[in-house]
Amino acid sequence: MVEARVSSFAPVVDERARVLILGSMPGIASLSAQEYYAHPRNAFWPIMGTLFQFDVTLGYSARLEKLKASGVALWDVLQQCERDGSLDSSIVTSSQQLNSFAAFFQAYPGIQAVFCNGNKAYQEFTREAQRLKTEDSRFEALHIQSLPSTSPAHASMTFEKKLIEWRSLLLFL
Repeated sequence: MVEARVSSFAPVVDERARVLILGSMPGIASLSAQEYYAHPRNAFWPIMGTLFQFDVTLGYSARLEKLKASGVALWDVLQQCERDGSLDSSIVTSSQQLNSFAAFFQAYPGIQAVFCNGNKAYQEFTREAQRLKTEDSRFEALHIQSLPSTSPAHASMTFEKKLIEWRSLLLFL
């Protein structure tokens, strides 16, 4: 198989951010739509709509504004990688380029917690945060937590169970 080189989106963030939600890399549906979590069966937007009490049928920019107004930022751990398809397990590890977290957290010092959407995002971000702790003490105090993937590929957990786990981010808002 030939892997395609894919790139993530710019972060969705403003000065109100207190929580950062990190994915690994947008899937094919998201890349095609140029929207975070665009796959119709991804539970991300229904979970966010429930947590922050907004209609998930709102347009994409309105949903992003609802998140920002609630103190939530979105981004991905990876800036670029090679991958065949949408699954994290298809990412070629040697091709991974991480986003610049040192500059990001310097620009948005109000972020106190990072919630990772799935294991791949958690593994890669915690490794990078460990490295950054030697350069910036802010990474020592940062709360980092893995949450169940909202991807339709993670169908072994019900929406209700995912929602219960995702409620933990409300403690930081």
